[in-house]
Amino acid sequence: MIEVHQLRKRFTQGRGATARSVLAVDGVSFTAADGRITGLLGPNGAGKTTTLRIAAALITPDAGRVQVDGIDVAARPTAALARMGVLSDARGLYPRLTARENIVYYGRLHGMTRSAAAARAEALAHMLDMQLLLDRRTDGFSQGERMKTALARALVHDPANIVLDEPTNGLDVLATRSLRDTLRRLRDEHGKCIVFSTHIMQEVERLCDQVVVVSHGRTVAVGSVAELNAASGQADFEETFVDLAFSADERQHAPQPGGAT
Repeated sequence: MIEVHQLRKRFTQGRGATARSVLAVDGVSFTAADGRITGLLGPNGAGKTTTLRIAAALITPDAGRVQVDGIDVAARPTAALARMGVLSDARGLYPRLTARENIVYYGRLHGMTRSAAAARAEALAHMLDMQLLLDRRTDGFSQGERMKTALARALVHDPANIVLDEPTNGLDVLATRSLRDTLRRLRDEHGKCIVFSTHIMQEVERLCDQVVVVSHGRTVAVGSVAELNAASGQADFEETFVDLAFSADERQHAPQPGGAT
């Protein structure tokens, strides 16, 4: 289980006289349960990636906290990361290594023996249908091949919680379908807690048990697709999303009573 409590994070952009402060996350909260897929949905710049990077211990929040199976990520990052598999938007494969070597190397970093990591690499290759990739160098891999290898690497230590940041970016239709099937199996057969960010409505409708909508760094709605449609009075989820995310945007920038128009 991943629990996100009132996260806040501010960045400084630029230097000197041109420097400005940007509030990237301003109160994101949600709980992602085991055996469920939770989608983090929002416009570009809504705070999705920053939230997931905080969850993955890549960034320290200014306020709030993330707990993974009860472990505070900021206070005990190593223990929390042992319970997580993280697939970021930057695949970060070592191009001179084969897919197998990339996977085994990460297993070793997680404290696995070489034989256990090698056996896990074989099992993941069957799960992800990537047996033919295992002994090829990752340099020159397609986006789909890189995604499979990066996902196998993230899963090598069999984590209970999986975090993915826009995992289908750049994938073709077949690779996207393969990823969706894999995430369903991880949820249904292995009971994993899966959180992924996206801006693609089809992915949300086809995969997510729960949707967290963020806008301007804040959680504006949480629920299933059906629940959010009902709450907004829409039959089409894209219309629901626009209503939830961009109505929040309009509310934030609307003139206040007594102010200038």
